[in-house]
Amino acid sequence: MLKKRKKICIVATVPYALVMFMKPHIAMLAEQYDVTLIANGVKQDFSSMLNENVRFFPVNIARKISLWRDVVSLFQLYRIFRKEQFDIVHSLMPKTGLLAMLAAFFVGVPHRIHTFTGQVWANKEGLARWGLKTLDKLIAKCATDLLTDGFPQRLFLIEQHIVEENKIVVLGNGSTRGIEAERFKPNLAIRNQIRSNLGISDNAVVYLFLGRLNKDKGIQDLAHAFAGLAVNMPHAHLLVVGPDEGGMDSMLLSILEKCTGQFHRIGFTDKPEDYMACADIFCLPSYREGFPSVIIEAAAVGVPAVASNIYGVVDAVVDGETGILHQPKSIEGIKRALLTLTNDADLRAKMSKQAMTRAHTFFATDILVNAMRKYYQNLLS
Repeated sequence: MLKKRKKICIVATVPYALVMFMKPHIAMLAEQYDVTLIANGVKQDFSSMLNENVRFFPVNIARKISLWRDVVSLFQLYRIFRKEQFDIVHSLMPKTGLLAMLAAFFVGVPHRIHTFTGQVWANKEGLARWGLKTLDKLIAKCATDLLTDGFPQRLFLIEQHIVEENKIVVLGNGSTRGIEAERFKPNLAIRNQIRSNLGISDNAVVYLFLGRLNKDKGIQDLAHAFAGLAVNMPHAHLLVVGPDEGGMDSMLLSILEKCTGQFHRIGFTDKPEDYMACADIFCLPSYREGFPSVIIEAAAVGVPAVASNIYGVVDAVVDGETGILHQPKSIEGIKRALLTLTNDADLRAKMSKQAMTRAHTFFATDILVNAMRKYYQNLLS
């Protein structure tokens, strides 16, 4: 008689989170378990992931707080969990974590996992900070097990009394999915093609920001820093890639109006490795982060980083070896770091090599996937 397969449900607010952060883990889990995905999307969002062992249920989970819609979503999740009787419910993203952990708690799902990937309240003050912290505490109370994507973030959550020390772990060396060695690597042909398409010369130095555009990412600080450098550095170019979620594009154009010929804007891409191959320095002047996988991906392509000295980022950048850290919100700090790497090609090459070696040695996808496999097996043994 065949042994009945355990049932796992993985929930996120949007399909993007499951595809970007969990795809290799889902493929691995589906070898042994029946996996159900839940997000605010459609089947086509998971076209390459669904099979006889992986299915999808849509639930309209709003990204922003909406009391009525959140109650409806909570009830939908409760009904699904009660009907399906999952052995594990695993949530990502703050809103989803709250709703999924509450619903799974009420149903009595045996194993309830939430992954913390950065705190929206980390740089807030007053009532907003207290309220959002309280919601994270509620997530932690309803969960039976907790993951986070970096060691500094784990310590931060413990020190802020969000979680108990014995309840939260980091898989491998951090990150959520690691880097795919065959995908993230230097590519001279793509580098030349992207530069040719954008009208950037071979000897130019390209600064790359890649990610969601909003104020917490510090993109406005990077723009101000670049504007201060570009006048005297015609060979420097700023490439910004990613969706504008915070209405930042008009602000960037205003800040960079005197150097528009050195500024290049690309929207969402499913080929981030191409733009990383085009770049010389990766920039992440963020105010808050979990583990920034994008820095490790750029490192794997041989691109050193200039990034904020905040928890999460310090796991991804070894200051002075694989990049340069600056104080958050410091335009002068960003300028100094960019100048250092721009004017010293030998240092840039040295950091490029060290960043690539570290990324492939410690953050390969296989390391994370195997760690996740053992984590699930221990829970379900």
